[in-house]
Amino acid sequence: MAQVTDLYEAAGRAGLLTDVMVGSLTVQCVFSAPDELALDGLALNRDYHLEYPSAWLTLAVGDTVEIAGSPYRVREVRQLRDGSEMQAKLPRL
Repeated sequence: MAQVTDLYEAAGRAGLLTDVMVGSLTVQCVFSAPDELALDGLALNRDYHLEYPSAWLTLAVGDTVEIAGSPYRVREVRQLRDGSEMQAKLPRL
């Protein structure tokens, strides 16, 4: 049975992941910045978030990460599915 890390490694080789720097460590993660309408269509929200294997990275609220040269601060971290994956919500600094 394939592990979550195996799937992330395959996605990385296919160029589907984004390099994320945490201190001196660089990890490939799923980075999303979907657009959503808010306030009855009067505003546009941007909810940045990362998904990554819990075996590769440990993030906590307040940590800073760098993605494509831009800094982001971890606002919330939660487990996905069975806990082998994590999701971090990030406001851009």
